[in-house]
This record gives sequence, structure tokens and C-alpha cells, in this order.
Amino acid sequence: MLVTPDRILKKTFGHNEFRPIQAEVVSQVMAGDHVLLLMATGAGKSLCYQIPALLLPGLTLVISPLIALMQDQVAALTARGVAATFINSALDREQRQERLARLAAGDYKLLYVTPERFRKQEFVEIIKGREISLLAVDEAHCISQWGHDFRPDYSRLQEIRASLNNPTTIALTATATPEVQEDIIIQLGLTKSQVTVFNQGIERANLQLLVDDVHGHGAKLAAIAHARRQTRGSTIVYFALIKSLERMSEALTDMGLDHLVYHGGLTASARRRRQERFMAAGDALILATNAFGLGVDKSDIRMVIHAEIPASLESYYQEIGRAGRDGKASRCLLLYDQDDLLIQMNFIKWNNPEADFYQRLWQVISDEPEEVNSGGLDGLKERLLFRHKADFRLETALALLERYQVTRGSLARRDLAVAGELPDRFGPGEIGAKTLAEQKKLHLMVQYCKTKGCRKGYVHDYFGVDHPDSCGTCDNCQSL
Repeated sequence: MLVTPDRILKKTFGHNEFRPIQAEVVSQVMAGDHVLLLMATGAGKSLCYQIPALLLPGLTLVISPLIALMQDQVAALTARGVAATFINSALDREQRQERLARLAAGDYKLLYVTPERFRKQEFVEIIKGREISLLAVDEAHCISQWGHDFRPDYSRLQEIRASLNNPTTIALTATATPEVQEDIIIQLGLTKSQVTVFNQGIERANLQLLVDDVHGHGAKLAAIAHARRQTRGSTIVYFALIKSLERMSEALTDMGLDHLVYHGGLTASARRRRQERFMAAGDALILATNAFGLGVDKSDIRMVIHAEIPASLESYYQEIGRAGRDGKASRCLLLYDQDDLLIQMNFIKWNNPEADFYQRLWQVISDEPEEVNSGGLDGLKERLLFRHKADFRLETALALLERYQVTRGSLARRDLAVAGELPDRFGPGEIGAKTLAEQKKLHLMVQYCKTKGCRKGYVHDYFGVDHPDSCGTCDNCQSL
């Protein structure tokens, strides 16, 4: 019997028919066309490369930004009998060696890795020996320095594609402005004429967008408690800072409101347990930082609350996209406190160290490598940041210097050294442009909070999507 996309959709993935545009995307990929797919969170992006992967002769390589995300995807695929695996730092050496051997032997149809894996020469040599039928770049906005979640190693995708003989490529993301879409294509080493763009749009008719002006912790506590008591179903409350989350958790505990917490300060096993509890519950409340939700496919989340303003409309819309995946009415509440702007302004500062900071860092590594390595990260922070623990400019700068091969080695191995001169991208011009772009995104996020017009219309304008004059459901439209 002829194996077709429809047959795989039904037999392997248990769906009777494709959702809108999925079949067309699969057809384009199978024909060898490069694709940029913009599709809402939870709408079925992954099937658009997973089904071709099972039909194409070679290996499908999936570049994914988060270890937890790829682990969840692989677990779901292997449960369906698909030969898929991941190779990342969560594995011990023995596990990695076993999977590399099986990769070399051709045992897998899908392999998930982070772009950082291509720094490992052993992996590069093995992957070069495999036929790569398809390269899938998940969370493709990470490629663009103008995107809301830029990852330095994603900027190597062009050279990675070239090392794989430029295979058919599909880039996938939930949100990207026209400017970011163009940059994604460029960063992949392609041109507009070589790429078919599928934009499903961002409309989620079942989501009600709400903004509440508040001031201070007490007002936020009251708003969250009130919203929780009104909501039947699961709720996520997002925070930008762990300390804000923990303070709110203490206050909710004092009020007798049961909840879970999820943030990067917890161990991996603790995060996993709390995620599993949230997934299994029908009416759970979880306080989380923005890492929570990636790869979480829970259809009945009835409310998403942002207790602190997000950095951009891209990140905001991606996070509220986790609500109401079952199509039922769900609310998305943003608690806007003007004082919270300082949080995001500091993040912008830490994400974009000044040109002078890079120069000072380069100089001290060049002049005193032994002292730098013996003192480690804390020693460098004392010299450059005066032990300001909340300032993460040094971590950002070290990662970017390594990515662009300005340095080699690492402080962890105590062999950090200068490998070259600082390129132009570390000059005031490029750094200033990126900083300004992030400040503009934050400003537009503030304007969203303050707009008197249709909130969905505002978001659609931002992403360059046509829309009606009124959504009829946001707080502003309902007040008219």
C-alpha cells in the first residue's frame, strides 16, 4: 500500500484530517521547497516536518532551542513508534556515545539537537556522514537578532546548513514581524524567492484580552486572587523575576490559595514534577517564569495572567497562546504597573553590554589570562561589575565572544583565552541599533497596555496582519 501523508497522519498520529494549511506545507516540503511557517502556538507546526520526516529517505535534523522542549517531543514520537531521539547535555557520556553510534548506523529518522551541538567535532563528523533530507528550525525567531528571543548560536544556521549540503529547510515560529521574517530568511542563507512563506495569521477568536492598571504588590495580589476565584479551569501566572514570583507565592499561601511554582532556581527534577502535576490537574494554578509552557500541550488552560509586563508583543502573544487550545473561551489578563518597566529596561541593558564593556573584557582576558582563569566568573564580576549580582552583562558578553570566536576555552575549564580581535558587531553602532530595537519593542508593549482601541487590532497591526475594526471581546471593545 502506498504510504502517503494522509495515511501517516491517521495511522501514526491519530488524526483523521489535516488542520488548515498543514497539508499544503507538507506538500511543499515533500517537493523540496524551502518554507517559513508562521502558525499559532498549539496549531500543529511540528506535524509539518514530522510527517515529511517519515516519508523522506534520509534523516530529518531538528534544531530546537530548549532541552525540555525536545525531550517532550521525542517522548511523544517514540510513544507512537517513530525512530526519534535527541542528543544534548542532559545525557551522560555513555548515553551520548550510544546515540551517536546509532546515529552513525542510520537508526533514526528524526534527531533533535540545539545549535550548540555543532560545536562538538565528534557530532559534526558523524552528522556529515548521514544524508540529511530535511532541516527543521523550530522557534525560528531565535535566528534573528531583531527577534524577541535571540540565541547567538542560532546565527550559525547558515554555516550549519552549508556543512549539511544545504538541505531542504523549514523554519517554524508562532510569531514574527515582517522585519523578523525577512531576517530569518537571510540568516538561513536564502533569498525571498527561494522560500515559500505560510502565514496562518495570529487570530484566536476564543481569547479575551484584558489589561488592568495596578500599582504595587498588594493590588496585584488582589487582582490575581479575584481572577482565580472567578476562573474554573487551569491558570498560569507569569512573572519576569523569580523574587517577585516567590513573594506572590508566600502571599497566596497566606490566603489559603493552593498553587504550584516553576522557575529556573528549582532543580530539573523539581521542575519536571511540578509540570507533570499541572498537566494532570483539571483546575491548577501555577506561578511561573517565561520558560514554563514551552512544549506544554495542555488544552484546557482557561486563563493566562502576566503579573509583570513582558518585553515585547512577540513574547506576550506566544505566552497567551497557551490558553484555550481546546477552542473554548479563555481570558488573558495583563497587570500593568508602570514601576515594572524598570525590570525590562534592566534586561535590555544586560542583554546588550556596551562596546566599552566588551573592550574592557577583551583587554583583561588578553592582558591577564592566568588571573582571569584563577578568579573565575566571580573574580571577573568583581573587576568589571563590582559584584553587582543582578547584572548579567558578563555572562552575555562571554557567550557572544565565544560564539564569534573572539575567545576560546572557558572559565569553567580555566582555559579562557583571546583568540582574535573584536569584530565590528561589538562596536557602538551595531550594539546601539539592537538596544534601540529592544527599547522600541518595550515601548510598543506599553502602548498596547495604554491603547483605548481594540487590543487585538493593535496586535494584528504590529504583526502586519489584516483585521476587523473591532474584535468585540477585548475589554476596550466591550466598554464601547
